Order: sequence, then C-alpha cells, then structure tokens
Amino acid sequence: MGKQLSFAPARPWRARTEASGRWDRGAKVVGLLRVALGATWLLDGGLQLQPFMFTKGFVTSVLMPSVQGNPGFVTRPALAVAHLIEPHIAAWNALFAGAQVTIGAGLLVAALARRAGLLRLVLTASVLWSALVWWLSEGLGGVLTGSSPLSGAPGAVVLYIVAGVLLWPGRPTADDPAPAPLLGTAVARGAWLGLWALCAFLLLEPGNQAPGAVTSVLSSAAAGEPPALRDLLSGAARDLAGTGPWLDSLLALVMLAVGLAVALRVRPRAALSVAIALSIAIWAFGEAFGGILTGQGTDPNSGPLWALLAACMWAGLSLSPEPAVRRRAGFEPLGAGQGHRPAQA
Repeated sequence: MGKQLSFAPARPWRARTEASGRWDRGAKVVGLLRVALGATWLLDGGLQLQPFMFTKGFVTSVLMPSVQGNPGFVTRPALAVAHLIEPHIAAWNALFAGAQVTIGAGLLVAALARRAGLLRLVLTASVLWSALVWWLSEGLGGVLTGSSPLSGAPGAVVLYIVAGVLLWPGRPTADDPAPAPLLGTAVARGAWLGLWALCAFLLLEPGNQAPGAVTSVLSSAAAGEPPALRDLLSGAARDLAGTGPWLDSLLALVMLAVGLAVALRVRPRAALSVAIALSIAIWAFGEAFGGILTGQGTDPNSGPLWALLAACMWAGLSLSPEPAVRRRAGFEPLGAGQGHRPAQA
C-alpha cells in the first residue's frame, strides 16, 4: 500500500482570516464612534447658539444655580467667571459656541480622514474644555451636592472626557492608521465600573432616598417643556409619588450590576443592552431630552453620552488586546509601527 497522505488543517488560516476581518470591521466601528462623538459636540455647539444663551438669563438661570451648594473651591471660581462674562455675555457665548463647534467639526474631519495626529489634538482640546466646563459651569455635575443620576449626574461633560480618552488614537498599524487601543482593556472596564458605581452611590444619598425624590426629578424635568411632554412627565411624577426610597434603591442595584457585569465580562452584551435601555429611559423622563425642546438646554445631557459609552464598550468586546491575543490568533509583530503579519504555518 502507498503512503497515506495527510493534510494540515485549514483552521489556523481560517482563524487568521476571520481575525483580520474582525479587526478591519473594528477600525470602521471605532471611526463611527468618533464620528458620533463629533456629532454630539456639534449638537452641543448648536444648542449654545440658541437666542437665550446670548442673554444674561444664561448666567443667572443656568450657570449660577448649577454651582450652588458646592464647596468653595467650586463656587468661588465659578461665580467669579459668571460675574466676568455677564456684562458681555453675547461675545463670550459666541466664543463658547465656536469652541464646541470647532471641536465637533475637528473630530468629524479627523475621524473620517483617520488622521491620528489631528485626532489627538482635537481630543486633547475636548478633554481640557470639558474639564473646565465641568468645574466652572456645571458644579462638578452635582456629585458633591447629592444630585440624582436620573437628572443627569455626574454630568454630560465628564462622559465626554471618558469617551475622548477611550477613543484616543494609538500608534498606527498596518491594519489601522488610528487605532483605539484602550477599547476592550481593563482601563476601559474600570472606567465603566467607576462611573456606574458612582451613579449607584448617588442614588443612595439621603436626598435621593426621600419619598418625593423621583417625583421631584420628573416635575423639574417637565417645567418649560411642550404641552404633550409636560403632561407625560407630570403624569409620571404623580404615578411615582412616594416611590423614591425603593425605586432609587432598585435602580442603584441595577446600575451597579451593569457596571460589574461589563467589568468582569459576565454576559457583558446583555448588561450593555440594559445600560442603553436605561440611558434612553432616563434621557426621556428624568432629563426631558436634555431640555432641548425648551430653547434653554445647553447640551443633550448625559443620556446620549451613556449610550455612546455603551457602544464603545460593546466595540471593545470585539477588539482583541495587543499583542498577546493577536499572536494566539496566528499573527506576529512586524516591528515597531509596522503592524502585524500572518504567522507562517
């Protein structure tokens, strides 16, 4: 009898092909996430161009109340800035809107062109701008005053910061000129857990455990809204009267579970689905779509940013950390800055 022929299984090459395709798709997804972040910044800048924002009411009705009850290191500089810009609010507001529109447009251009250097520049500006806004005009998102996550705490701008960091471009590779190496890492999962744990903690604060806490959030959100939305929110406030302690406690448990499930990678996609649904519900009822229908909403509030962060975490589930996992999938490094090539079978 002749020698029996044996063939090497094709599975390793199939695995490498599937892995390569997954990373190609991942690069496109990361690009779309950066485009979404840029579009949100453009929306933010557009809202800043509303007529109300060019009046002193923006200072007295929006900026000053947001810092009340905070420690001195927040209130003193914030009130100093408010008094500085109030006499020339139109010019200052034009500058504020211009900065946000520039950041949004820059992110769109950089993401679509996949220019890592431009992305770093614009994301740096976005993080610095967000940090200043969070401190000087949003009172640290109400974190130190016991604000409720149902009304937007810890603030949309801190979520802008986290999203910007997670989408920060790393060193170019042959597969992607502007990868996002932090997605899918322990850093991303830790940030996700920290944010949701903070929300759970805030919901357990004494002010949010009062019987009328939920009703107060919904009633405040209804003020100034169009009749249909105002009636919906007012009706919900009446129906949920007295539910503050148990409803906020339940939501705190859900938020902590969402954070832990993603961080520990225990059914993370199910947890992220819950997070997206929860962010939409909070955006609609607790935040009244960020007040954008009143003509006085300065940003879309935290709901859309929570959904964007969930999308970032979802994308991270499909991106393998470098370089160990890619080597296990059959790729080996080409060298610094040269990407990867298929390992020889």
